Formats: sequence, C-alpha cells, structure tokens
Amino acid sequence: MQKIKKGDQVIVLRGRYRGKRGKVLLVRRDSVIVEKINVIKRHTKPSPKNQSGGIIEKEAPLHISKVALLDPKTSQPTRVGFKMREGVWVRVAKRSGELLKS
Repeated sequence: MQKIKKGDQVIVLRGRYRGKRGKVLLVRRDSVIVEKINVIKRHTKPSPKNQSGGIIEKEAPLHISKVALLDPKTSQPTRVGFKMREGVWVRVAKRSGELLKS
C-alpha cells in the first residue's frame, strides 16, 4: 500500500523548496512529482511532438522522504497509518485520526 498517492496535498520538508505546498502529480517507486515544485528548465530540439523546440519548464522528481502528507483537518504535516474499516484498509492521518481520500 502506498502512503502518498496521486492527488494528495503535501508539504516539502527539505531542500530549496522547504515549506512549499502542492498537489502530487505522479508517484514513482521512491519519488514524487509535485505541482509547481522543483521546476527545471529543459532545452529541447524541435521534434514531431514539439514543433518549435526551445526551453521548456517542467517539474522534476523529489525523493518521497522529502515530502510529508498534509493533514486534511489541521493542514499540518502528518504521518500516515492504515486501519481496517468495513473490511477494507484505509489511510488515516496520524495527527488527527482523520480518514484520507483514496
């Protein structure tokens, strides 16, 4: 089971973007891509997909240990736990005990 999923609101704990909040766009094995966080500039050649080429800004991955899930109740960083509810494992915010959307 994943503790952080696509669409979750997270806060960055370490690095240049410390304290910034954003929505998770993609979760890979041990990294996440967060909207408008860790933006890099990529110089691209013209191609069939990108006719004009040029400099493109896009989000680069962050290690998953550098972000923490935001508690939906208090908007503070929280850890994630799992509880059995009606025969299904659900994610729960450790700070407030609030259920997290799946």
